[in-house]
Amino acid sequence: MSKDRNESSPTRCGFAALVGAPNAGKSTLLNQLVGAKVSIVSRKAQTTRSMVRGIAIEGEAQIVLVDTPGIFKPKRRLDRAMVASALSGAADADVIALLVDARKGLDEEIDAILAQLADSRTPKILVLNKIDIILREKLLALATALNARGAFEETFMVSALTGDGVDDLRKALARRMKPSPWLYPEDQLSDAPLRLLAAEITREKIYDRLHDELPYQSTVETDSWTQQKDGSVRIEQTIFVARDGQKRIVIGEGGRTIKAIGQAARLEIAEAAEQPVHLFLFVKVRENWADDPERYREMRLEFPKND
Repeated sequence: MSKDRNESSPTRCGFAALVGAPNAGKSTLLNQLVGAKVSIVSRKAQTTRSMVRGIAIEGEAQIVLVDTPGIFKPKRRLDRAMVASALSGAADADVIALLVDARKGLDEEIDAILAQLADSRTPKILVLNKIDIILREKLLALATALNARGAFEETFMVSALTGDGVDDLRKALARRMKPSPWLYPEDQLSDAPLRLLAAEITREKIYDRLHDELPYQSTVETDSWTQQKDGSVRIEQTIFVARDGQKRIVIGEGGRTIKAIGQAARLEIAEAAEQPVHLFLFVKVRENWADDPERYREMRLEFPKND
């Protein structure tokens, strides 16, 4: 993240939407562009559920980066809410960056996204990710094929994991920001409340620990955030799962699994909050949590009215 700017120069600001299929690397790229972790990352598909906004500075430009949920064929109410959130984020942006996993290439998911974006008048750029593990000849062929399908103003090749090519992409996004006062203070990295980020961090640690065991239908909410006299904070969170069997998996034998999840989450939450953290996790079974409007409000998603 570059903060070198001339105080007398006019400022620019705008929104850049990162769109793509699940697991394309949008959250990893967002964190690289911002220069700090503001969105969780997981091997599990469809990890990002709501729009997460990260704030990057490049010279006189403030770029509000919108990490949208992956666009895929929705099957459930939660799926539909996530896809609607992604399309809304793209529609409201000043520039759309389509992120494509170069290993997968032009598959059915990308084909469907290109069709969704075809009628959009918003300027679009193409970003090929994971270039560190793909032969250059294949990258050039893929870029040619994608540019033949979409009206992209520029093409970038990056590795969101290593940061290769990310600086050039940030500069290109900055050039597309419109003259405007900055929307956020210079030192603010995200618009997400700390309570939400803390819940997302814990959800990431659950996925890290139980990737192959716990189904997609789980969520975490921060119930309380209490400042202590010694400068620390006491945080209570609830992990919602759909069945008793899932609750047993999260807790683990003798409570070992939930203890490990809590330890990993506590360290990262403390870093984000910049203060010591006492984290207490509880697991509750709520069979139909994905049909509860209150859960969607917690995730900053619109509740789809029709099932």
